[in-house]
Amino acid sequence: MPLSSPVIAPSLLSADFRILQKEVESIEPYADWLQVDVMDGHFVPNLSFGAPVVKWIRTELPLDIHLMVENPADRLEEFLEIGASHITFHAEVVESLRDRRALLQAIRDGGATAGIAINPETPLSAAKDVLSEVDLLLVMSVHPGFGGQE
Repeated sequence: MPLSSPVIAPSLLSADFRILQKEVESIEPYADWLQVDVMDGHFVPNLSFGAPVVKWIRTELPLDIHLMVENPADRLEEFLEIGASHITFHAEVVESLRDRRALLQAIRDGGATAGIAINPETPLSAAKDVLSEVDLLLVMSVHPGFGGQE
């Protein structure tokens, strides 16, 4: 689905986790989506939000879930169940075309738009086999897993 205008999707990674609900409430009037980085401590060295926290802070805004995890298929259902609107996984962890297509289809079957992400050092060609099949391509300009990078 092509976007007709820019989308404001603040990342919750930079929020103060001690007052997360308040942080979400403060940005909600200005946001089109809420962008949530899910990190498992394996694909990236840090940990972040799990589905229970995302469910707790859930608002009416569409949820954009960025799975920075080693096994995105294992985490998919929990985010679809809480109503994720957009789910993106990394090409670096789902390498086979068959597995990529299956994951993209599972995301769509769950009612979300499906995206693929690549790290800064990963060539675009690493995702070329599914570029025509994704709803969203996320080209990282910083290394995933750390907020506040420039």
